[in-house]
Amino acid sequence: MDSRKIRMIAMLAMLSAFAYAGMYFSRLLPPVTPMPPLKYDPKDIFIIIGGFLYGPLAAVAMSVLVSLIEMITVSTTGPIGLLMNIVSTCAFVIPAAAIYKKKRTITGAVIGLVIGVVSVVAIMLLWNYIITPLYTGAPREVVVGMLLPVFLPFNLIKGSLNAAVTMLIYKPLSLALQKMGMLPEADNKGRANLGVVLASLFAVISCVLVMLVFMGVI
Repeated sequence: MDSRKIRMIAMLAMLSAFAYAGMYFSRLLPPVTPMPPLKYDPKDIFIIIGGFLYGPLAAVAMSVLVSLIEMITVSTTGPIGLLMNIVSTCAFVIPAAAIYKKKRTITGAVIGLVIGVVSVVAIMLLWNYIITPLYTGAPREVVVGMLLPVFLPFNLIKGSLNAAVTMLIYKPLSLALQKMGMLPEADNKGRANLGVVLASLFAVISCVLVMLVFMGVI
């Protein structure tokens, strides 16, 4: 195994560990809704960074690994929760990483993340309609009544927040990794600009405020 593959495996393992840690500590937060218990989960940030660095297949592998460890260690929803986690993360990271792989610029990253957010919102509406009654025991008509007022805004806010944080930290992180010799020059095309940073910071603050309102905190 050459040194490039060793560095890639080490990097994906590190990002997977960060994703798991983010997921674990997010479980300490109160749920957005008591039924079903929706909580913000930041693990997709680290998984999409892995996808930006090494492509969509790497992001899928990270998603499966982190979700499987989550099911074994802390999850109470079993295989259904595992499936929902993988579907949700892959719906977000696959289109974003695939687009960025073709267009490795700030514009490509933004377009990929926006399409990723739209994808996860649409796909999770369908999957919540199908799966949520199975593990909550709620009648399907109750779940249908929650799709637009609960699931849609939750996934939109969650996806937008994860996308905005990714835009804030990806380039500084990749530059730091390049200086450390963990990434070659070719893996770090394009540089963040002040406008992107400020827009991403504004999006993060806005999403957090909306999430707090959604939770009834403010």
